[in-house]
Amino acid sequence: MRRAFIFPGQGSQKVGMGQDLQRAFGAAREVFEEVDEALGEKLSTIIFEGPEEALRLTRNTQPALMAMSMAVVRVIERESGKKIADLAQALAGHSLGEYSALAAAGALSLSDAARLLRLRGDAMQQAVPVGEGAMAALLGADIPLAEEIAGAAAGGEVCGLANDNAVGQVVLSGAKPAIDRAVALAGEKGVKKAVLLPVSAPFHCAMMAPAAEIMANALAATELNPPMVPVFANVSAAPVREPDEIRDLLERQVTAMVRWRESVLAMGAAGVGQLVEVGAGNVLKTLTRRIDRELEALAVGTVEEIDQFLRAL
Repeated sequence: MRRAFIFPGQGSQKVGMGQDLQRAFGAAREVFEEVDEALGEKLSTIIFEGPEEALRLTRNTQPALMAMSMAVVRVIERESGKKIADLAQALAGHSLGEYSALAAAGALSLSDAARLLRLRGDAMQQAVPVGEGAMAALLGADIPLAEEIAGAAAGGEVCGLANDNAVGQVVLSGAKPAIDRAVALAGEKGVKKAVLLPVSAPFHCAMMAPAAEIMANALAATELNPPMVPVFANVSAAPVREPDEIRDLLERQVTAMVRWRESVLAMGAAGVGQLVEVGAGNVLKTLTRRIDRELEALAVGTVEEIDQFLRAL
């Protein structure tokens, strides 16, 4: 069966994640140590011990989730004796998870991925003062309805689609007053549920333009290689292979919608039959089942889950 590894984004973090891996596997320990060295601080202590408020800071969450995912990848590779290219025919990551996918594919070094994600987290947080932006999930809305609500609620302010996560799960992002209007309007338009998300900035919208510029400069100075495995990009929902194209799409990803539903469907259309969420939690596994029930979906992030996955290879 053709397999894709998929990598989670913000919201999947949990204090203590990866602690069992680094105790059980030298390969995992090496990943956390390399990320600590790249950042010049013990991010691993925050990952394993908290406090939760520190792990929830965007500047820590982003490299932490990448480290967790890469720890799982390295353990699977070492324990199976196979490289990522032997284990998967496609890769994809949700938002920051795209950096995890690129690191797994050898397009980015682990250290560069950590440094870029630390910079990305800082740049996104600094782009919009706390309280001026917001995000909201529209549950039960399709893309045309979400676009209609966003357009009606904007009132001259930024209000757009940030995530097409699954059938009936669309996320809006923009200026706080506009998002508040969108939440109120959603009920009138028959949306099943509209909820503000507990985020510190309005990700994946035009308000993130200053962060996109910072990332463009950083990516231009970072060595990138063609990925060993095709990586489906958030912006295009299509495989990306050339380093310059990767740079362009990662810059655009900061302000553009994450086309996750389309990415999963595109991988399925390319012949992928199994999607394996690699890292913390099972958010993407759950979304996969909502997007296409024909696809097999599983999550691998603990010692037990890794053992089960390896036995099934």
